[in-house]
Order: sequence, then C-alpha cells, then structure tokens
Amino acid sequence: MMSKTALLALALPLSITAAFARVQVIPKAEQDIKLFKQNQSQYVLKNAKGTILQTSAKSLLSVRPENWFNLSPAEGAEGVGTEETYRQFGVAQSEDIIVAVIDSGVDVNHEDLQGKIWINKGEIANDGIDNDGNGYVDDVFGWNFIGGSNGMAKMVEDSSLANGIRLVKGNPAAQTDADSLEVTRELVRMKKLKARTEELGETLTPAQQAHLEKIQAIVTENLEAAKGVVATYTTRLNSYKEAEAVLKSVGVTTMTLEAVRAVQSEDEAVVKAKSVMITLLANGQNEARLNRVLEYYGDQIKYYYNEDFNPRSIVGDNYSDMNERIYGNNDVIGPDSSHGTHVSGSIAAVRDNNLGIKGVATNVKIMAVRVVPNGDERDKDVANGIRYAVDNGARVINMSFGKMYSPFKKVVDEAVRYAESKGVLLVHAAGNDNKNNDVTPSFPQRTYSKEGRDFNNWLEIGASSFEKGLTLPADFSNYGKKTVDLFAPGVDILSTTPDNTYDTYSGTSMASPTAAGVATLLLSYDPSMDADAVKALMIDTSRRYPNLKVNLPGTETPVLFSTLSTYGTILDVLSATKSLK
Repeated sequence: MMSKTALLALALPLSITAAFARVQVIPKAEQDIKLFKQNQSQYVLKNAKGTILQTSAKSLLSVRPENWFNLSPAEGAEGVGTEETYRQFGVAQSEDIIVAVIDSGVDVNHEDLQGKIWINKGEIANDGIDNDGNGYVDDVFGWNFIGGSNGMAKMVEDSSLANGIRLVKGNPAAQTDADSLEVTRELVRMKKLKARTEELGETLTPAQQAHLEKIQAIVTENLEAAKGVVATYTTRLNSYKEAEAVLKSVGVTTMTLEAVRAVQSEDEAVVKAKSVMITLLANGQNEARLNRVLEYYGDQIKYYYNEDFNPRSIVGDNYSDMNERIYGNNDVIGPDSSHGTHVSGSIAAVRDNNLGIKGVATNVKIMAVRVVPNGDERDKDVANGIRYAVDNGARVINMSFGKMYSPFKKVVDEAVRYAESKGVLLVHAAGNDNKNNDVTPSFPQRTYSKEGRDFNNWLEIGASSFEKGLTLPADFSNYGKKTVDLFAPGVDILSTTPDNTYDTYSGTSMASPTAAGVATLLLSYDPSMDADAVKALMIDTSRRYPNLKVNLPGTETPVLFSTLSTYGTILDVLSATKSLK
C-alpha cells in the first residue's frame, strides 16, 4: 500500500475522469480508494471510506503543526482549542467517559491507545462463558457484528501493554472483510420480488418497477464504468512494465522523472520507453498507484456491484430477522482496522507518553464495535452496534460511515431512539462527496419522520480545514443547512494506525471523532450532562463567522460559511469549557 502521508498529484486525462464522474460509490473500507474530479486541474485520491489520501493540492503540513486540530485561532489554527483548554482548566477529576467507535475495527493493542481502551470487567477472558450476562461471550474489548462465531479472538496477558491484555485475532476466514453496496443488495431483493410476483401471475406495481429500473441503471452504469477503468489502467500498467524493462536494460534502477529524463540514447525502443515513462510519471502514475487504482475498481467489479457476491454466510445470523441481537464474535480488530484506529486516536490517544499524537480527551475509554466492512455496512449491524454500545455504558458514540440506501432505516432509527432515551450522544460524519445532504441524503441520518423530525441526541459533522478563509470548509466535505449541524477539523489529521504506526488522513470521518472527543472532554468536566445538554453546549459555544465568504465545497463559488450548516459554526471546546466554569 502506498504511503498516505504524502499528498501527491494524481492527474488523469479527461476521458478517464468522465468515467469516474459516473461512479457514484458511497465510500467504505480503509484499504481502498476512490478518484473524483474536484475541478479542471485538481484530482483527489480517496480511500473507500471516503478518507482523502492524496491530492494534487500541496500539503500544508510543512507550515502547520501536526497537532493543529487541537490548537485555537490564537495559536494560528482553526482547531478546537484543546491545548489551551487544558492549560487553563487542567484535566478533570472524573471517571473515564466511555466512547463507542462503531467502525471497521480498532487496533486495541496500539501503543498510543494503551490505558484508553474499554475493558469489560464483567467478562472473564477466554472462558467461553457470557460472564456478565449481556448476551455476548468474552466481549472483553467490545464486539464484532460482522464476524462468525468460529472467529473468536483470544486474550493473552502482556505486561508490556498498559491494558495488560493483548488481543490475538481470530480465524481470518470467519471475519467479513468485503461486502457489496446496499444498492446492489437492493437490486437483488427487487429482482427476487419480481420473480416471485410473476410466479403468481402478477406484476410489480408501477412504483416498484420504476424503483427496480432506477437501481438497475445505477448498478449497470457503475459496473460498466469500473470495467472501463480497469481495462484502461491494465493497459497503462502493462505499458509501464514494458517501458521499465527497457529502461532497466540501460541502467535506470529507480523509475523517477529525474532518472528517466537523464537517459541519453538514440535507440528507438529506448526513446519510446523514455517517452512513455515520462508521460506516466509526470501524471503521478507510478506502478504503485496504477495497481491501487486497479485494486479499487477491481473491488467494485468483484464486490460492490456484484449481484452474486453475498458474504453474509460468514456471520451465520438469520439476516432476515431484524430483531436478532446475538451473533458475531469478539475480534474487534478484524482484517483491516486502519480507519477505526485512526478515528480512535483522534478521540483518545494518550497525551502524556511522548508517543505519536495527542487525542482530544483524557478521561476516556474507547469501546470497539465493528460493523463496517469494505463495502456498505448493513442496517441490522449498525442498529445492534448502537444498542450494544448503549447497553454497555457508552456516553458518546462515533459513527464515521454512511451509504446512499437504507432499506431497514426503521431498525436503525429505533436503535437511535433507544440511545436517545438513555441520554447517549451520537456523532456522525456528514460524508465526503462535496454534496448538499439536504438534497441528496445519506444514511444513517438524524431525521426519522417524513415530517422532518430529528433526533435530539444526534450531531452531524462537516469537515473544516486549517485556515480561516475561502478554504475553511474542506473541499470534499458534504454540507447542508438542514442536515449538517456544524464543522470540525478534518483535513490532514495525524492519528494512530494499526501496528503502532501513525498516518495522516482527511475526511469528515476525521471531523466526527474530533467532535466526539470534544463531547467527551466536556462530559469529563461535567458528567451530569445528558446528550441534549452536551449537544446544546457544543452548538451554543461554537465559533461563528457570519460574514465569512468561503468556497462552496467542490467548487470555487463563493458562499457564506453560515449557509453550509444549521448553525454555520466551527466547534470550539475552549469556549464551551469557559461557559461551564
């Protein structure tokens, strides 16, 4: 996998980007990418969760601190003011606040999360018994709703970890790694309905037929577009390898623009190879990137839009039973926990260990709940993840995921309502397609009725950048006057990644945990607050720029920043804490 820390150019011919523009994928898993055109000259490389990995825009990390999201405007950054808050008010003397990270998994063994991982003290590890009676066996660190019962992890004592316990991952064959998109699953469902209806000598209603045709068009168009990209990039990769072989024969050991341009030869094959390689490298298309594009669009063909792909048998639940609660396993790391580990670090990374980064919150424990595969998460798993978190003591739930269809939205809404009844705050990422969520909704969402009524315990977060000005809202961020509450730092966020590593990601997936961390910090100062109170505090004290003109995300059209969200603000924990004292 190519490094995600460097933000490099990825220029593509317009003929290829035209195909990309048609691929409307709701991004999902950490190891994959998505390409989309921002304007005529800028392209962005995204992972399938929608996290920005590479861009043609120059990284600002050289001129801003890696910890910028924790800084304040007085310190030269549009962060949330965490550091100044601790300087003025210190660390609260309170019990740890449990934050559930519902995501792709969390590396609970990470060095910078030691002492910050929730441990279920009512459970005896490895005994195969549900000691605390919550229905989940050996759920020491949390639960994995997309694994099979034969994929249980083992816990081993490890004195090198502050947690004292190391999770050893379970059988990889018993963990769901990839899944299809919800639109594909909906197409399969509608085709089955059509077949059953015709067997009875009847036909679909006009509305059902129109729906079937609509989703069939989406799947077909995106699948064909993906096949076209794979064909084009396979040709490019072959050209790269052929040119590389020729250039290596004349002494070029590393394929860089400088090395290739320095080649002097009148041999026709060498001249041609030099020209091909320069064209590819000048457009940012080295072998690693070509392979990465092929991997992503290959996954679209193999998983996302494949009507025959259904890995649910791995889980072994009765998927049609939306009330089923007990299934899965305790391997909360899973096949790829990059996204969830990064999210967790922003919230809770140890602040005083001279390692890695500083999370927003200090008095915090991360509960790992795995429901997000490489593909669309399923409503049943999301609902059960929320219920598990609430029942096991979470005060805040972070949800950095989303999709374009939610066939069992009612099941998720009921779980959110349950969390609301228990005073639990849900923080959700708005999405990274620079679209207006008021017009094109994504799911899950805070609205639960046709009349537009919203849950009171829900915060929808857009992503903001380092500097006040035209680029304050992240260019990729979704927005919405009715559907997005406010913005929080989500550009070039350094945080924890698996196996004691650290990396820089961008996305509303990063803004949401910043907000969740702020909520946690505020709850540590006043644990008596419920979800309504902490949400109101965060909104009322957020940073207002009523007259600031910014670029509408994805464009250079100037708009007032205040029009991009309900409250038109940037999160500010320093102001919120001052109002508490």
